[in-house]
Amino acid sequence: MELTIVDVAPEHPGLDADVGALIRTLRPGLTAEGFARFAAEAHGQGLVFTAAYDEQGRCVGVAAHRVLTTSRGRLLFVDDLVTAPGMRSAGIGARLVEELEARARGAGCVRIELDSGVTNHGAHRFYHAQRMSIAALHFARELTAEYNEPSAPPPIRPQERPREGHDT
Repeated sequence: MELTIVDVAPEHPGLDADVGALIRTLRPGLTAEGFARFAAEAHGQGLVFTAAYDEQGRCVGVAAHRVLTTSRGRLLFVDDLVTAPGMRSAGIGARLVEELEARARGAGCVRIELDSGVTNHGAHRFYHAQRMSIAALHFARELTAEYNEPSAPPPIRPQERPREGHDT
């Protein structure tokens, strides 16, 4: 299958219809409006949407990624990688990973990283087939609505302050 790989910027007319539609198959709770807000904010943080289009001009795969500088070195982090449900196992994901590797090398990255849900076994098989290994566990803590406001964090009360010379 011949694919055309393009970056889809926030002002691109295919952002919602093409990229957003595929991202929402991966994140079904994300509305079109929520995707538009996410895309605009994340683009400002360096997120790039790279889309794969088939010969008929249909968007059949998307990789959302960004370059990060970390204490472990510069890396290309893949936020989302999704192939259209009816097109899986046709080489689209592998072609996107190949594109991401070329971009990572060009940006001076030492590796590509991504997170995958622990129950997504099909994706795990795919990532292993792409010569990716499980290198870490990603831990998360959901925040309650009480602390999920975009205001300053609650102050530390005096008895909660760490003693000098001790890490918390």
